[in-house]
Amino acid sequence: MLSRHLYIFEAVRRPGSFTLLRRLTPSQLAALVLALAAAILALDPIAWLINTWRDPAYDSNGLLVVAMVAALLLWSTASPVARSASLKSTRAIGLLAISAVVRLVGQLSAINVLGALTLVVDVYAIGLLLHLNERKRSISPAWLAITFAFALPLERILQRCLGYALQQISADGACVILRSAFDAVVCEGVRIVLAGRDVLIDLPCSGARTLLLSALAFSMACTVLRPRVPMALTGLALLLASAVAANILRITLLAIGIAFPSAIGGIDVMAKPWHDAIGYCSLLLGLLPLTAWMAMAGPPARAADHLGCAPACSTASSTADPKSHRRLPFAFAALALALVIVNLPRSPVDVARRDFALQAPAWIMGERAEPIPIDSREAAYFTRYGGAAVKASYGAHRLLLVRTSSPLRHLHAPDECLRGIGFDVSYGGLVFEPIPTAHYLAVAPTGERYRIDVTFLSDRGHLTGSVATAVWHWLRGEAAQWTAIQRISPADLPVSEHADFSSSALRVLGVDPPSRLAFQPPKKG
Repeated sequence: MLSRHLYIFEAVRRPGSFTLLRRLTPSQLAALVLALAAAILALDPIAWLINTWRDPAYDSNGLLVVAMVAALLLWSTASPVARSASLKSTRAIGLLAISAVVRLVGQLSAINVLGALTLVVDVYAIGLLLHLNERKRSISPAWLAITFAFALPLERILQRCLGYALQQISADGACVILRSAFDAVVCEGVRIVLAGRDVLIDLPCSGARTLLLSALAFSMACTVLRPRVPMALTGLALLLASAVAANILRITLLAIGIAFPSAIGGIDVMAKPWHDAIGYCSLLLGLLPLTAWMAMAGPPARAADHLGCAPACSTASSTADPKSHRRLPFAFAALALALVIVNLPRSPVDVARRDFALQAPAWIMGERAEPIPIDSREAAYFTRYGGAAVKASYGAHRLLLVRTSSPLRHLHAPDECLRGIGFDVSYGGLVFEPIPTAHYLAVAPTGERYRIDVTFLSDRGHLTGSVATAVWHWLRGEAAQWTAIQRISPADLPVSEHADFSSSALRVLGVDPPSRLAFQPPKKG
């Protein structure tokens, strides 16, 4: 990996380069070397972040966020600096040290998103260097950096780590409202039955997207308004409450539309454009409290930057630092440290066991298993991160099994995996009977269409069709090992034939349906 960074030094070998360097003062040379060290630390995180914008598996709008951050930065820098000030060299060194520590942790743990946090620190440093908080059109460098953080694939992380908790909060809130208006309401976890119709609070309805979009709007408002800490905390509390309330409203409207379609003219609220329209309207209503908070926050304060240090710690006299020449050795040491950090071996912390005994059933529905080799990329992945996977075909049908003790690393819904290789995947919903199962329809780049059912089974008998639920049980220590069971059939086959294969595969694997839950309306009084 070291060779990929050597091109940075190529310019130094060109004629006249040393003459130019000799003209630099020790302070300027130290600043140049520190900037080079920061660039080396940021190189790989930048490449990874750009890849998340391009990879369909992430479904990220990060590029749009970066465009908004760049627009705010240019809007501010186009105005003159209100007063002369310069960034203290100690602040620059401190920010570089933070970047180095964050990059080191991300490198050693092989968690790319941690390394990408280095870029958030860099955006903050750039904001300070450009004196964004001291210009006529001043903005907060700290809040600008926080806004940039939304360019990371935060929704995917939030859905997987906290998706189940968000689902539960949304379901509980919707149940309170529905029970106050209807009698035939039964709530069981994230499942709601209204007038005999099943309403599921699954991942798309968890509220993660509503929360992140609301948080992005709040962060951009704070970038411009630069509120003091008490006002910012007030706005943050209001943001969380309004985002949760907006999603509860969304779930309630969808539940009513599913249970009583005739009351709204027979509209299918789960189909486009009605499903999206309900979501956007709920989001806009949730942003109204934020608008009121912005009016209370008033015009930007005159202080340099109220999030972080006081103005005195971010600005200093423009006079030269008499100790600047002493920092030149430190700058070169920082450069050497940066080169060491980016070349340290990556040791993933969430590696699964590699000794799983996993094999596909020999027969399903009278069809003999024909093993399908794991491709080289998948084999390399499981070799590095543990876990096990097997594929087999049974006539026209296929079965994919993945077993892991690290569901955050290995368990993925088909829409994540298949989108990454060019498939167009649509989510068909989650059912509970007879087994919790998520349904998908996938269209290959060549046009073939497939129905995919997926169920996740734990070593303690948990059954779910949601990755977020599996991860939640795993984080709570309730299940250490999980197996993903994907049943795949061509979409041109009858739905009943696919259902027969799906249920037969589960039966052969020993996955028995749990006792059927008796959903009865609660008694009055």
